Amino acid sequence: MSPAFAWLLLVLSGLADVVWAVTTKLSDGYSRHGWTAASIAALVMFLVLLTQALRILPLGTAYAVWTGIGAVGSVGAGLLLFGEQMSAARLAAVIVIVGGIVALKLLPE
Repeated sequence: MSPAFAWLLLVLSGLADVVWAVTTKLSDGYSRHGWTAASIAALVMFLVLLTQALRILPLGTAYAVWTGIGAVGSVGAGLLLFGEQMSAARLAAVIVIVGGIVALKLLPE
């Protein structure tokens, strides 16, 4: 597997993590069976993709990027799907997270 493909798998895993967070919320404490099944499927998907990406990518950088994708994506999903509010402080925090992800990707390992 090439490093570029590993990065693609990592990004897909981060997106699956966002899907997992959304479907977990929609499952209402795992009381809604359809959303519970979707949540479990997304969980398995992000674990499989993350595991494969970690075969090639350095753990610290990959995990930080992955959690950043999940965090920023979950904030966006909360805004778009659940009507959550974006304050200036929350926006600043998201910008710091994105800056950290970019720095980790661009800095030498």
